[in-house]
Amino acid sequence: MGHTIKYIGTGKSKCNDKSTGKYKILGSTGVIGYSNHYDYDGDFILTARVGANAGKLYRHSGKVKITDNTVFIQGPQLNFIYYLLSNFDLKKLSFGSGQPLIKASELKKLFLNFPITSIERKNIGIIFNKLECILSLQQRKLKDYSLIKKKLSNIFFNDTIVNQNNFLFKHRVKASQLFISFSKKGFVHLPVLSASQDKGMIFREDESKNILYAHNNLTNYKLVEPDDFVVHLRSFQGGFAYSDKTGIASPAYTIFKFKDDVDYNPVYWKEKFKSYNFIQLLKKVTYGVRDGRSISFSDFLSLYLTFPDIEIQNKIGSALSKLDTQISDQKKIIKKLENVKQFLLQNMFI
Repeated sequence: MGHTIKYIGTGKSKCNDKSTGKYKILGSTGVIGYSNHYDYDGDFILTARVGANAGKLYRHSGKVKITDNTVFIQGPQLNFIYYLLSNFDLKKLSFGSGQPLIKASELKKLFLNFPITSIERKNIGIIFNKLECILSLQQRKLKDYSLIKKKLSNIFFNDTIVNQNNFLFKHRVKASQLFISFSKKGFVHLPVLSASQDKGMIFREDESKNILYAHNNLTNYKLVEPDDFVVHLRSFQGGFAYSDKTGIASPAYTIFKFKDDVDYNPVYWKEKFKSYNFIQLLKKVTYGVRDGRSISFSDFLSLYLTFPDIEIQNKIGSALSKLDTQISDQKKIIKKLENVKQFLLQNMFI
């Protein structure tokens, strides 16, 4: 690489952790301070020289100082070089079993296969740069959609507000007036369900983790049906799990549903039971410390919950469902783009 790239070296600055100054100080993973003076100017590819981040690349442009714990590269067609090195995985060059070490001298001696003509290298760099821009745009969209949903949830769901003149919080009753727990067993022919933090109740066979359980104990598992809610072992972190499936779940779970005379929108309550404000309310009925926490369902029934008329519940449920669809679609788009990028990396850099 030393014959192809303009400069490969190690920074020479010590960072004094200055918080002010005109020029950025670059460290092993990014900007770590500021200075009134600079040592280098241009476009850079950088990585940590030593430590866990050795081999992890990032980009930066401008007038900067670079610390002595950072290896950097300057030269033409850095877009191409960045993706070439990303595919190579610089950690292969690291030395030491304790603290990995990457030397500028080893980078200079590195032999890599790539197109001879500069036009080909430039075009490959442009392709990846455009793909990266598209990917960043879609990731920003996902972040924006998620932030919108979070802010709306904070507005829609707040059981601490007592104001009947506010249509969002018109009704305020104890949970015991709305919900009832039940425990029906003996449905061993049904699939086993597990509670997840973000997807509600899922089929256990769909989990990435291979959780073993004794099939002869399934007679003790509890029936779960669509529109049921589940208090599970991580509810103190992620709220109650909503089920849109029929199956059976662990005897350790508490299964509950709305009373027959309650008019409700299941999506509204699914989102309410996952909201930040509701999880904070659960702290009042959470016992134990760390992973040993448990929620008393009987104490939950004593909590006051606020909610709007069914017409407003339907509108809120519909709006949040559309946002969920948008978020899900964005994740699929990002996954496809990442797969395209990975395919190109593996086939354009051999």
